[in-house]
Amino acid sequence: MRILITGGTGFVGRPLCRRLAEAGHDLLVVSRDPVAARQVLPASVTVAASVMEFAEARPEAIINLAGESIAGKRWSEAQKRRLVDSRVEITRELADLCGRLAEAGAAPRVMISGSAMGYYGDQGDTRVTEDTPPHDEFAHRLCERWEQEAKAAEAHGVRVVLVRTGLVLEKDGGTLAKMLLPFKLGLGGPFGSGRQFMPWIHRQDMVALLEFLLEREDLTGPFNASAPRPETNAAFTATLARHLKRPAFMAVPAWVLKIGLGEMANLLLTGADMRPARLEEAGFTFEYPTLDQALTAILGR
Repeated sequence: MRILITGGTGFVGRPLCRRLAEAGHDLLVVSRDPVAARQVLPASVTVAASVMEFAEARPEAIINLAGESIAGKRWSEAQKRRLVDSRVEITRELADLCGRLAEAGAAPRVMISGSAMGYYGDQGDTRVTEDTPPHDEFAHRLCERWEQEAKAAEAHGVRVVLVRTGLVLEKDGGTLAKMLLPFKLGLGGPFGSGRQFMPWIHRQDMVALLEFLLEREDLTGPFNASAPRPETNAAFTATLARHLKRPAFMAVPAWVLKIGLGEMANLLLTGADMRPARLEEAGFTFEYPTLDQALTAILGR
């Protein structure tokens, strides 16, 4: 297929583009810096600076992974607007592209659009599936607006899939990369009480499930992109420390995180026991269903 991808140079986007290119797909990647993007993407990928530049190419599928890092900066009101706008604006452009192509009788067959575990907000100990009602807070409202913009493409006959992603694990980026140095120095430990859940997924499984959702024409709506065995923060940090053969007793009190990070501390102090119910019902098999298996693969290399 001809697949338009946003966020193709990101932490998940790069290996996804490699995998799809190897599978023989024709890839169209939107990047704010096309010159830099061409340096890190397969040679067969076509890169442009805007979504509408690909209108004439008539993409048959869209994978939308764009969005500024939610944990990149303290959440001022201006930063909150940037976080929302970076997701909403490009998703709206993609839905508009679907409408334009539908008028020409060439609507894409599917749009897979990113979302996040933040959709559910703080869920405490509740086991969370795609049917769990969300807790109203900033992370939920951000994801809700993001998903609503994507769902607008349904009016043009496009199959829309929403991917609510947990923490994607690999050692060259994401949350795990930030944790490795302090843990290697023996300075790791839980955040706050440590009882909050951390839904996670190995990056290889993340790429595989995106390909799975691309190909399964019967699947629509939200899917939780996380391994079947989420861990509490305390269990996650203890497991990581054991794999690195280091202690993990340097707990960070909640009040320290709240002073340092403000509202953004909620990302570290709350969570959801998120389960991939719909993916498992659809028959997707995780290569790394447990954290032990994932960390053995990642840290053993």
